[in-house]
This record gives sequence, structure tokens and C-alpha cells, in this order.
Amino acid sequence: MESTTKYRTCPLCEAMCGLAIEIQDNKVLSIKGDQEDPFSRGHICPKAVGLKDIHEDPDRLKQPVKKTIDGWKEISWEAAFDEVTAKLQNVQAKYGKDAVGVYQGNPSIHNLGTTLTSPGFVRSLQTKNRYSATSVDQLPHHFAGLMMFGHSLLLPIPDIDRTDFWLILGGNPLVSNGSIMTAPDIAKRMRAISDRGGKVVVIDPRRTETARKADQHHFIKPNTDVWLLLAMTKYILDQDKVNLRHLEPIIDADELAQLKDHLSPYSLQLAATKTGIVSQDIQQLFDEFISAKSAVCYGRLGVSVVEFGGLCHWAINLINILTGNLDHPGGAMFTSPAFDIVDKRSKGKVKFNRWQSRVRGLPEFGGELPSATLAEEILTPGEGQIRAMVTSCGNPVLSTPNGSALDKALESLEFMVSVDIYINETTKHADIILPPATGLEVPHYDVSFHMLAIRNTSKYSAPVFAKEEGAKYDYEIFQALTKRMISNQLPEEETARANILMQLKATPEMALTFGLNKGGQVNFSELKGNPHGIDLGPLIPCLTERIMTIDDKLHLTPKLFIDDLERLNKEIANTTDGMLLIGRRHLRSNNSWMHNSYRLVKGPERCTMLIHPKDAASFGITNGQQVAVQSKVGQVEIAAEISDEIMPGVISIPHGWGHHRPGIQMSIAKEYAGVSVNDLTDHNLVDALTGNAAVNGVPVRLIVALRLRSG
Repeated sequence: MESTTKYRTCPLCEAMCGLAIEIQDNKVLSIKGDQEDPFSRGHICPKAVGLKDIHEDPDRLKQPVKKTIDGWKEISWEAAFDEVTAKLQNVQAKYGKDAVGVYQGNPSIHNLGTTLTSPGFVRSLQTKNRYSATSVDQLPHHFAGLMMFGHSLLLPIPDIDRTDFWLILGGNPLVSNGSIMTAPDIAKRMRAISDRGGKVVVIDPRRTETARKADQHHFIKPNTDVWLLLAMTKYILDQDKVNLRHLEPIIDADELAQLKDHLSPYSLQLAATKTGIVSQDIQQLFDEFISAKSAVCYGRLGVSVVEFGGLCHWAINLINILTGNLDHPGGAMFTSPAFDIVDKRSKGKVKFNRWQSRVRGLPEFGGELPSATLAEEILTPGEGQIRAMVTSCGNPVLSTPNGSALDKALESLEFMVSVDIYINETTKHADIILPPATGLEVPHYDVSFHMLAIRNTSKYSAPVFAKEEGAKYDYEIFQALTKRMISNQLPEEETARANILMQLKATPEMALTFGLNKGGQVNFSELKGNPHGIDLGPLIPCLTERIMTIDDKLHLTPKLFIDDLERLNKEIANTTDGMLLIGRRHLRSNNSWMHNSYRLVKGPERCTMLIHPKDAASFGITNGQQVAVQSKVGQVEIAAEISDEIMPGVISIPHGWGHHRPGIQMSIAKEYAGVSVNDLTDHNLVDALTGNAAVNGVPVRLIVALRLRSG
């Protein structure tokens, strides 16, 4: 049989890179970049070849398994569905609806079936104990979008293909391929900025891969970006450089006038003191940004997962607005997606703080509670205690703060079910695991990431391979569970019952067809006829049409942000001594679940502690030496990697590792175990405004071990 080439989008991260996959006899021969993909233009990163490894991985589950006294045993789908729903219903009947908790991980949003059908299942549980990776990642972005523009998914995207000045804080897009800014082939796009006479400036505690390619990099003390951003906002106002362009009619003049008073404490000199960046460099940065023909300020994880993440993203939006760079070419713009999930019916609805977590009283956002509270909600007795859990595409033991506490908490549950393809650090606690067909076996359309892309694009990918006989798609799993969960909730009226049951039979392609037809830009048949994807053009100014606030105004001074300034002001005189911990990401790593691919974990050890030479000398640490790192909640032992790419006073440990825990069945990951940075991050450290976990800038102590790393 001759080989054939299939085209699809890589679903492993946000970049939406086009792939050309050569197959023969149901085997992958090669995976290359699709040169005809108009968005990714042939670019791929090393993770793409991991799709072959996932497809062929002998550790990947393909049938439901149940935990027994004799180990994991395969069971039928029907038996699994029946037992899962019976156990969940029994727990809720005994303890109440909120006794069941749900956690959804990042891969959920990278799977079309899960994206479209898991919400129905979660609603069928009728629980307030819903959690996801959002609140250990990007919640401040969504919070600012909701409060300022009226919807949590109205997120400004840097128009980097047309900008003349790109300011990056706490982001490493050369490794992440964007992140809340879907942009494949960042390296070429950065070079294009320089080629047209523009400038890229990175502000980060580490000289990241992106910083090395930028025109300028400034070290900044972790968790201090808020002082720099508010000082920049104040500077724009003080220098009378405000330029609202076409947005002036939707901005309240009184809010603009009041903003200057609210920001009076945040001087350039205070920013220099707090951040460690010299005042002359700060002023030069401000002046260059303001005077650029077009400019965009972009902040990512380093300014999201911090104590004042909400204020950081408020200030980033203000900077782009006040300099005339919001909703303007070369600035921060909004997409016009072919499949638009910004529902006009939610106009003016603020889904925030409608209920709070039981133990600490942290606020709900978009129907979810902060994941930093999950362990205590399981472990703390009393009414509303979580007694059973559902996890989907997530490994919160490794990806949420104080993972050791959550590890202990999951062990105490009365019942747990996981929708996942691996027995990992989290799913090992499940009683039943339901593994969906995955990767190259499923259809794909990036509903969320087309909404976050730097161009308007649309692309559908058909499965490369048929799912194995007896396997289930993710949407089939969620529909089966939903149907059973709502069996006693269905209306008595026959037509209504029939309509609900019909909806539970809809395939992702049917939902995609409906959504595309509603948008009117492209239909499903066109997408199927264009396997490389369709370019729908550059981002265009559209905020005045897309604004979702109840009064159709862009709000500069939402009360919650202004009130939170009081919390920040209490920190003006405070200083932080000692070592601070930050994370880092590698191009060949995608959270924790790609670590079972040998080609992605081989090579020099990556789970190391970066430390500056001055700090290493101060502690008597040599390269490769084992160091015990202690925080308020835990301790890990890790090899030191001495490097001047990290600033003094800061250490960096990558996230997603820690595969040493007993009970996992990921053979390669266990060989490259590393340590979990989230055994050090503190679940009590959160952004009090949004509830997002503050896992960046965690205070730690270093204790030098005597033995050297082997090898």
C-alpha cells in the first residue's frame, strides 16, 4: 500500500500549527509542518512528533478500567457508565449536590468533543464545586475582560504582525507559541518586527528564550510587575499623552478624569524601587512605547499567577487603551471568529462571586471556584464537603498549588472517576477511568484558539485514523454520562424530553456546522474542502460592535479594581527578602502528560533549579549539586544549574514534573521523574481579587545537600 498524506491542526498547545502527516498501513511515517497552512506557514515545534508517540503508546488506556484489590481491570463501557452515574447519584443523595466536585484540565479545551459536550455533563451534576486549570493560569485575563469589556472571552490579542513596539511581561512566546495569543512561528514574526524598524522588549526575572531574541531585556523582581504597569499608566496620564482614537465615544470622561487620582501613589521612582529596574531605563521604556507609531503591551503567566494578577491585567488594558493601541492595527485587537462563542445573550451578566468556597470564602468566577481551594474542600469536614470527584483531562496533583495536599485529599474520597488516557499522579486515585479516543483518532476544530489568534482563521481537521474497535470518543462518553445523570431530571412533557435527548445525540461536527452557519463567514463544507485551513484576514477594529457591557461602554475604573488598590497600597512600604521561586516552560514539554514520549524527554536533564552564580557562591552550591528547596508547604530535592540567565535572588524550577509518586503507569515518565514545583507552591497564596493561584514569586529556603547528582 502506498503512503498518503493527511493534513490537520496540532492540538497539543495554542499555536494551531498545521501538520502534514504521512501514513501507511495505519502507521505514522512522518510528521512535518504543513507548508500550505496559511496561518502556521510550515512551522511546527518538537511537540508535534509526540502525536505519533501518543497514538502508539502502550501505556495509553483504550478501554474503561476499574480499580480492584487485584489491580486495574478492564470493564465494559456500559458497566462503567452505569457504575459511575450510580455512585455519583448515591453520593449526592446522601450528602447533597455539592458533594461531587469536578476538575477540568488544560487539554479539555484542546479537544473538540470535550469542549462542546463536557459542559452539559457538568451542568447535569448541579454542583457548585467546579474547578479547572483556568484559576492556576489565566483567570486574571478573563476577569479584566469581563469587568472592562463585558465578557470573559473578549480578550485583546497583540497584533504582532503589524506592531512597531512589542512589550512582553512575564511571557515566553518563543516557547509557548503565544498563550492567550495564538501565534505559530514567533521567531520569524519577532524578526519581522525588527526588520521593519520596530522593537521587542522583554521584562522577566529570567532571560528567557524570547528575551534572548528580543532587542532589550530587563530583569524584574517577581511579583512586582504591578508597580511598573501602574506607574506606566500614571505616566501616560501625567504626560498628557492620552489618545483614545475611535474608542472615545464609548469611554466615560468622568472615569478617565478619576483614573489619575486613583493612580497618584504609583510613581516611576516607586516602580524602580519595587522592581529593581533603574528609573532611567523605566522612563526610556515608557517614552519609547508612547511615541511608537503602534505598540502593544502583552502580559502572560508571570503577571497572571501572582498576588496582584487582576490589577496587572487591568493596567495592561489601560496602557493599550490610553495610548490609542486598543482595537487598533498594531496594538491589542479582538478577533472576529467564524465560530463565535461570545454569546450575546450573556450581555451585561457578571458571573462573579455568586457563591464562595466553603472553607476560605474565595469567589466563584464563570461558575468555577479557585482550584487552590480544592484540597481543603475535600479534607475539611462539614456540610458541603466534597466526597466524590470527577476529573477530565487534568493532573491537578502536579499542576495546582500544594499538590501533596491534593494527593492526600484524593486518597480520602468515597468515589472518583477520571476521563483520561493515562494512569497518572491524579487518575491513580480514581475508582474508574474512562479513556477517550484521542490525538490522531478524533476530528478537531480549535474553538477557543481561533478566538485568541493573531489573524482571523478557520480550520477543520478530519481524523487521521479511525478509532479502535470498541473505543469511545470523548463526546460519546460525556453524552452517555449526561443522559444517565438527567434521567430523573427530564421534563414530563414528551416533546421537551425528545428535544433534550436529541441534543444528546449531536456530534461535534453537527454543533460545529450550526456555529459556523450562525457566524456566516464560512460553512462546514468549505472547511472540509480546505484541509490546510482558511485565512479570513487580519484582525480588524470591532470593539464598538462587540462590546458586551450593559451600557455599551468600555469601563476604565471598575469598582472591584479600584477597591483592590487599597490592598496594593498596604504593600508600598513592605519589602521581601530571601529567595523567590518562579516556574519555567520548555519547548518540548506540555504540562505533565507529554512526558511519556521518549523523544520529548530525552537529552540533558531539564528538571533542574536555575540559580544565579552570585547566589550559588553565597550558598556554597556547585553545578549539579543536590539542593533541598523548602517552602511553607513542602520540600523537594533537586540538582542545581548555575546560570546568569536567572536574576539574583530568584530560582526557577520547571512545572509539570514529579513522576516519582507510586502507582502511576507511565513507564517513560517514571524514568524521567523530576520533582514537582507544585509541591512547593502554597495553596494559601492567591490573588484575593480574582482567586487565581499565586504560584510565581513563592518564598523559599535553600539547604545544600552533600551528595552530587549521579552521572
